Amino acid sequence: MGAAPRSISLKGRALRLLSQREHSRLELTQKLTPQAESQAQLESVLDGLEQSGLLSAQRFAQSLAHRRSARFGLRRIEHEMQLHRLDVSVSAPILQDLRNNERDRAMLAWSKRFGVPASDVGERARQHRFLAQRGFTADAIAWVLRNASNAGGDNDPHDT
Repeated sequence: MGAAPRSISLKGRALRLLSQREHSRLELTQKLTPQAESQAQLESVLDGLEQSGLLSAQRFAQSLAHRRSARFGLRRIEHEMQLHRLDVSVSAPILQDLRNNERDRAMLAWSKRFGVPASDVGERARQHRFLAQRGFTADAIAWVLRNASNAGGDNDPHDT
């Protein structure tokens, strides 16, 4: 009546994962290891995907930064890039771009969550913890809390 269901090749599984979003080589290794016949087979598939441009550390790093930058700070994103074992030559320029607008992103995150300056020391500490837990730098946090009273006004995000 019908043919037996075909199993999806390792390369097919990798392509399906990559079609959903960019993945790091480490992520694909972790996700595909259970289906691989051997580590050599898996490495061969991943090498082929990299050579053909379908697997790219550069694209993954850019995608990660784009997905995370609206909610998280430089330190958090840098940590995630390290967890994915991205080469410094790939991550450094992207992290520099994030560093250049860290204050703006911290102010945006603060505005979405709080929107009004802290009325006392306890509230200021709570706002500080919120930004710190999201990986914003100490400099950006201090700048946001110092300039929070102007959040809705005419503040220049590059004033110090």
